[in-house]
Amino acid sequence: MTKYKQRKRNLYNDNPDTYALSRYKIDMFLDCPRCFYLDRKLGLSQPSMPGWPLNSAVDHLLKREFDHYRKLQQPHPIMVQYGIEAVPFHHPDLPIWRDDVYHYVGASVVDEQTGFHVQGIIDDVWVSPQGELHIVDYKATSTASEISLEDEYKQAYKRQMEIYQWIFRRMGFKVSPVGYFVFANALKDRPFFENKLEFELTILPHYGDDSWVSPRLVEMKKVLECDTLPDANPECEYCEYRRLIKEVE
Repeated sequence: MTKYKQRKRNLYNDNPDTYALSRYKIDMFLDCPRCFYLDRKLGLSQPSMPGWPLNSAVDHLLKREFDHYRKLQQPHPIMVQYGIEAVPFHHPDLPIWRDDVYHYVGASVVDEQTGFHVQGIIDDVWVSPQGELHIVDYKATSTASEISLEDEYKQAYKRQMEIYQWIFRRMGFKVSPVGYFVFANALKDRPFFENKLEFELTILPHYGDDSWVSPRLVEMKKVLECDTLPDANPECEYCEYRRLIKEVE
């Protein structure tokens, strides 16, 4: 009940003029407008997912490692290996953008068209000698396949980065269209566990195009202002589950 009350205070109905909208909720709308409406307008959220403590540990250690080179204003060795001419960006607001203070806001900006307060919690930012920012996201995985961005579920990764690029541009920064994903791949070909996981780092660039973000925000506002449920995505597993439950009941 406590969780539901907290969620209810964040509904669009409560204060539409200064409504906070996270990167995750934008992606929910793209996946299924009906689920988005149920969540943000009516407070009926999707079932929560368990946390990912191992992924969080990888994120924490990577941030600590890149922060070491941030203090030195030198590129991390993996950046040198991939020929990336940049260094970790030093900025006093970095802890806020990363949400190290756990206010669940991150980098944020008010969209002039919709009034949405668009928010996104980032992993890192690198800066080129020309002063362009590269948005960086850490990803933990474990696969024997080649690391790529072509898997279907990884299209959400690309959208995530493009939303971050959109936010930082509207915060007044000069943002490169090239963002980077740092994949930490846990190796499974070792003969013994020996109380440790070994990782291999891979960096993949993504040439982002954030031109879709503003039009989608306008669509989202129109949906939230309606008094009727939008159509469900035919491929939405949550909506199909609800439909089947109704049939059984």
